[in-house]
Amino acid sequence: MSRLTCYRCFWPQAHCWCDRIKPIATKTRFVFLMHPKEYRYEKAGTGRLTHLSLPNSEIIVGVEFDGNQRLAELMADDAHRAVLLYPGIEAMNLSQPDALNRTELAKPLVVLVLDATWSCARKMLKLSPRLQQLPRVMFSSSSPSRFVIKAQPVAGCLSTLESVHEVLSALASAGVEPYEKSDQLLGLFQAMQQFQIECAKDPNRGGYRRADYKTPGERKPFSGQSGRRRASYFKVSETPPADGD
Repeated sequence: MSRLTCYRCFWPQAHCWCDRIKPIATKTRFVFLMHPKEYRYEKAGTGRLTHLSLPNSEIIVGVEFDGNQRLAELMADDAHRAVLLYPGIEAMNLSQPDALNRTELAKPLVVLVLDATWSCARKMLKLSPRLQQLPRVMFSSSSPSRFVIKAQPVAGCLSTLESVHEVLSALASAGVEPYEKSDQLLGLFQAMQQFQIECAKDPNRGGYRRADYKTPGERKPFSGQSGRRRASYFKVSETPPADGD
C-alpha cells in the first residue's frame, strides 16, 4: 500500500512540510516553468518549496511553452514586464549596481524560472522560441551552491530555491523588494536537506542511500565526455543554441 501524500507539498503526510513553510510577500511575481519529471517524481526538488513560500508565484508544468495559454496571458500583460532567468551575454545582471533603471522599474517584474535539471532546462528553452525572445536576467552568485544532497554540474550553478533567493537579494539591494525574511528560504532549504541526511543514516528506513553525503567542496568535478557535455550547457552565446544538441 502506497504512503499517503500531502497534496500541497507532495511529501508523505507523516513528513509534511506545510507547517514549516511561511509566506514571503514579494512585489515580483515568480513563474516556475516546471518539467513534468520535476513535478511528478522529484521529492527533494526545491521549485515547489520555493513556490509554496511565495504567495505571488505559480507553477506551469510542461516541456515546451509556446502553446501554453496561461504563459501567453502573462507575456501579453502590459501591466507587467516578463523576463527569463537565464544567463547570457545580453542578460541583465541584477547583482550589478544600478542594473535596474527607471525604465525597467516602471512595471512590476514577472520572472520566469525554468525548474528542471540543467540539461532539461536547456532543452525546454530550445523547444520554446517565444521564451528565447524574452529579455533575460541573471545574477552573480554570492555563494557556491549549498546543495549537499545533489551535485551541481558546474561550479556556480545553483538550485531553483537558491537562484530565487539571489534574485530577491539583488532586487532588495536595488530597492525593488523589501525581502525582509531573507534567511527564510535558505533556512527551509537547509532543513529539507538535513531531514534527507538523517533519513539516510537510519538503517530502518528503506529507499535511502547509505553512504554519507559529501559537501560541495569535497566532490570531484564532472570529468570525461559527460563532464564536457554538462559544461557545454553553461557556455554563454549571443544566439539560442542550435537544435539537435
